[in-house]
Amino acid sequence: MKKDELLSKGLTEEQIQFVMAENGKDIQREKDKISAMEAERDNYKDQLTTAQEALKGFEGIDVNELNEKIKDLAKQLTDKDNEYQAKLADMEFDSFLTDAIKKSGAKSDKAVKAFLDIDALKASKNRDSDLSLAIEAVKKENDYLFTTEDPGKPTFVKPSVGSPTIGGMDKIRAAMGLPITEK
Repeated sequence: MKKDELLSKGLTEEQIQFVMAENGKDIQREKDKISAMEAERDNYKDQLTTAQEALKGFEGIDVNELNEKIKDLAKQLTDKDNEYQAKLADMEFDSFLTDAIKKSGAKSDKAVKAFLDIDALKASKNRDSDLSLAIEAVKKENDYLFTTEDPGKPTFVKPSVGSPTIGGMDKIRAAMGLPITEK
C-alpha cells in the first residue's frame, strides 16, 4: 500500500498515517509469526540431523547379536561370582581344617591333611564331628604325626642345689664377695 493511492482515494494526511501505522503493525505481527516458524523449522532440522547422525552410528548393528552379547556377559558375570564364592568357601574350609588339625596336637598340618579325605569333609553336612572323627582315625593309624605330651599335665623342675633363701641378686653378691642383704 502506497501513500499516493490513499491520497487519491480522498483520505486526509492524518487518516493515511493511521492506516499506515495499523498496516505496519499487521506486517510486523506477520513477520514475527514467520520468524517464530522459521526458528521452529530450524530446530526441527537440527533435531532431524542429530537423529540421522545417531542412526548412522547404528548402521550395521544387529540387535539380536547385541542381545546375545548381553546374555553372554551376564553368564560370565554369574560364573565369576560362583567361582569367587567357591574360592571363598574353600578358604574358609581350609582355615577351619587347619585350626582343627593344630588343636589336635599335630606336628605338621600338611602331613595330616594328606591322610584326610578333604572332598568328603567339604561335602559333609556335620563338618565338626566328621572332621574330629577323621583326625582321630589318622591319630590312631599315624600317631607319629602328633605330639605325645599331654598339654594339660604340668611339668615339675627339680630345685637347684644351694640355699633356698638366696635369691638371684643375693647369689650375684655372694659370687662377688659382697655381703648378702637381709629382706
